[in-house]
Amino acid sequence: MENLNQTNLEYFELRGFDAFEDYSPILFTTFFIVYILTIIGNVLIILVVYYNVPLHTPMYFFITNLSCLEIWYVSTTTPNLLTMLITKNKKISFNRCFAQIYMFHSLGMTECNLLAIMAVDRFVAICKPLRYNVIMSTRVCRDLSLMCWLTGFLMAIPPITLTSHVPFCGSYYVNHYFCDLPSLLSLACGDITVTAIINKFVAGFATMFNLAIVVLMYINIIISIMRMRINRGWKKAFSTCSSHLTVVTLFYGAACIVYAAPRTSHSIEYNKLFALVYAMFTPFLNPIIYSLRNQEVICGLKRGLKNIHRHIIEG
Repeated sequence: MENLNQTNLEYFELRGFDAFEDYSPILFTTFFIVYILTIIGNVLIILVVYYNVPLHTPMYFFITNLSCLEIWYVSTTTPNLLTMLITKNKKISFNRCFAQIYMFHSLGMTECNLLAIMAVDRFVAICKPLRYNVIMSTRVCRDLSLMCWLTGFLMAIPPITLTSHVPFCGSYYVNHYFCDLPSLLSLACGDITVTAIINKFVAGFATMFNLAIVVLMYINIIISIMRMRINRGWKKAFSTCSSHLTVVTLFYGAACIVYAAPRTSHSIEYNKLFALVYAMFTPFLNPIIYSLRNQEVICGLKRGLKNIHRHIIEG
């Protein structure tokens, strides 16, 4: 990041939600509550799965991976946002800014990978139930999970490296509540055509390739479900997919609006709000979505609470 020093700037300044400056106390309270509940909800999912042997299945293995990711994901941007709202200090150093960009996009790409693998898991469970335990063995699940994480963190390196060498010699105001590649590149001077193309290619490949896998898997799942003659089997198959589909729709829907829609001065303010959906509210909703229609998780949580209550009484 040596080239950044040529700008003679030591930091960027995030604009945040400057259009809602008068509502900072309300925003701080709302985001703080959502952040704490997000951490608690995802930790509960991890603990429930870990302490309940019946939940030691491939599906719940990937759900716990997703919960771990969401805790990390929401912690990449939200604490900094809360600090900005309470202190009014919106400055962020170059190194912190690029570290935030790297973590945010690495985890975002990893989530795309995990959502695709979870769709594959549902496809195997529904379309090849007799071979499910053989295909989705413990070793395969671990290898797939490791692949998701490594691929996500490796794919984010080229865009961040290229952007770090872009000269910034104009305004240092980033019109967002966290450091993001498109917002940062809008401040660059000089020819950034190659950087922009590579950034879009990497992000587009990571999202669209994984989305294509999800769509392909669910096309096969729908065909398989339509062939089922037993109504109970149809309902059970659908219930195992509905939670995953809801998360995919929320994540990809908000991300496409922010990154694929044309950027105008009017839409940027709305993009910040949509960014909250996949950066904060999707991690918040994930534990609710995956447990609300899932009796196994609910029963596991009840057993855990009963055990805690019994230990308290006995202690």
